[in-house]
Amino acid sequence: MNRHVASSLILLVAVLFPSFQPVCTAAEAAAGARPNILWITCEDISPHLGCYGDKYARTPNLDKLAAQGVRYTRAFAPASVCTPARSTLITGIFASSLGTQHLRGPQPLPAGVRCFTEYLRRAGYYCSNNAKEDYNFATPPGAWDESSRTAHWRKRKPGRPFFSVFNFTTTHQSQVRYSQERFQQINAQLPPGQRHDPARVPLPPYYPHTPVVRRLPAPLHTQITLMDKQAGDLLRQLHEDGLAGDTIVFFYSDHGSGLPRHKRWLHDSGTRVPLIVRFPKKYRHLSPGKPGSTCDRLVSFVDFPPTVLGLLGLKIPDYMQGRAFLGKQPAEPRRYVFAIRDRVDEVYEFSRAVRGERYHYIRNFMPHRPRMQHSNYSERTPIRQEIRRLAAEGKLHGDDAWLMSPDKPAEELYDTRSDPHEIHNLADSPEHRKTLDRMRAALRRWMLDTHDTGLLAEAEMCRRAGGRSPYAMARQPGEFDIRRILDTAELVGKGPQATAELATLLADKDSAVRYWAATGLLTLGPEAKTAEQALQKALADPVPNVRLAAAEALCRLGREKDALPVITAGLRDKDERVRLQAGIVLSALGELGRDATPDMKAALARKNKGTYALYLQSALQHALGGSD
Repeated sequence: MNRHVASSLILLVAVLFPSFQPVCTAAEAAAGARPNILWITCEDISPHLGCYGDKYARTPNLDKLAAQGVRYTRAFAPASVCTPARSTLITGIFASSLGTQHLRGPQPLPAGVRCFTEYLRRAGYYCSNNAKEDYNFATPPGAWDESSRTAHWRKRKPGRPFFSVFNFTTTHQSQVRYSQERFQQINAQLPPGQRHDPARVPLPPYYPHTPVVRRLPAPLHTQITLMDKQAGDLLRQLHEDGLAGDTIVFFYSDHGSGLPRHKRWLHDSGTRVPLIVRFPKKYRHLSPGKPGSTCDRLVSFVDFPPTVLGLLGLKIPDYMQGRAFLGKQPAEPRRYVFAIRDRVDEVYEFSRAVRGERYHYIRNFMPHRPRMQHSNYSERTPIRQEIRRLAAEGKLHGDDAWLMSPDKPAEELYDTRSDPHEIHNLADSPEHRKTLDRMRAALRRWMLDTHDTGLLAEAEMCRRAGGRSPYAMARQPGEFDIRRILDTAELVGKGPQATAELATLLADKDSAVRYWAATGLLTLGPEAKTAEQALQKALADPVPNVRLAAAEALCRLGREKDALPVITAGLRDKDERVRLQAGIVLSALGELGRDATPDMKAALARKNKGTYALYLQSALQHALGGSD
């Protein structure tokens, strides 16, 4: 292709896609004026690599990559489970803004928002993904040249620059709980000296030190060693193809490890990830440091799309919420990164976190729920089973019992420098009051600025969106009064002094305000007695989420006879999300919901299809005391 034809093509693209501003011609891109980008990703690991100081790890290939590149010490996922993290990775928008924060609860993308790979393809890049997407929205047809288990940069036309992703599932939570026989088969390619001895595995203080507990982290580290080998094979392919000198390589994990108190939790164990970036010599001017150096800058997955666009000299869309941390003109470093926790499988939570260089603040808006709620998928993990067994036998004490707390504080504050395992909550410490106030204010600003749709119960968010993207709904005047809703949600956990105000807000015109008023009273348990009359009226609320929260609160006040019919009616609601919430309430009520047994059995007999039906089945089976 000659230069005149290339220029004409670029002009045509610019006319068709005005937001795309090319900075070089297609001919220049093909000639190597822009780097290739390779993302090597894995699942469910914290920084369990030798280069991060883990002496139990055996990761020679990734350690070598770190010696050749820059190792980030403060890289964080914006969620501690895959779908919302990946939704953010591919768009540069927080999942809580898009409405994609609930696992396996897909939502439409708003008009004008694209997968960032679409901008790369328009700039002449070949984009391949091998192979996981899991974005919680339908992948646009223009996102990838190929997304499959066989996708590879090798399928592009010769000379075309590429952006390629390889996602290794070797370390996923599901891959470390095999039978011993199956595990030996999978790791047959590893010599015995590269497999990990459970007797030597380091355990965090929130785990009891029993043989069963030791048995799981050791296979995880062995799987990490196997993944390290796979990463090394891919890097060798890059070298064999003569492309290592033209390719910037990223390695990272999608969130923390799949062990209890890691994946699904917002502590560093669930959100801090390894991140290594290697620059070939010709692009080393874009690096923040020399080969083998570390970078302490706070970075989040929301920063990855603008960073790649910036590295390639492409315009960063205004809607992206991240900051480019590499390139010729990186953005100003962050003071904080943020993370979210919402529904995962059949477990509803609503927590938000702010992480600074030293302190970590977590706000739990559902403090009445246990630290480790029952979850069918995760209950198969031997550590969970062992912890629950020991708790039932009264054998857990002190830090060992952390996961079995029946509730959690509304606010958590940790000094990650002196307390890296985040065991000692400083939220009530007078000497840390200024830090708490500062981080609490930062979280509020972020939730307001990003239009946090998690403030709406999942069914309510979808109802208000009415088939549109929740992102679009939340930005329409009059449809999402986030400031008033957040004001009410912040009353949760404020103690009995908030009872009167919450009772008054139960009559508010905004159903989301009423929902949080009911939830606030629910968290008070018996201390909400003076609001009983207001809760009784709320049983007739036109919005199911409000009714269900009020009904659970009344059950805690001994009014099951009035409240249970409202909850069981929720099991028959036309909205599958409402049915799920009703099932979760009954699961949480335990013995208080025993009179609803016939209705729960009838709901199970209906055998509805779909993901939400499976979650409801799990919740109801747990409520009935059966196995999943």
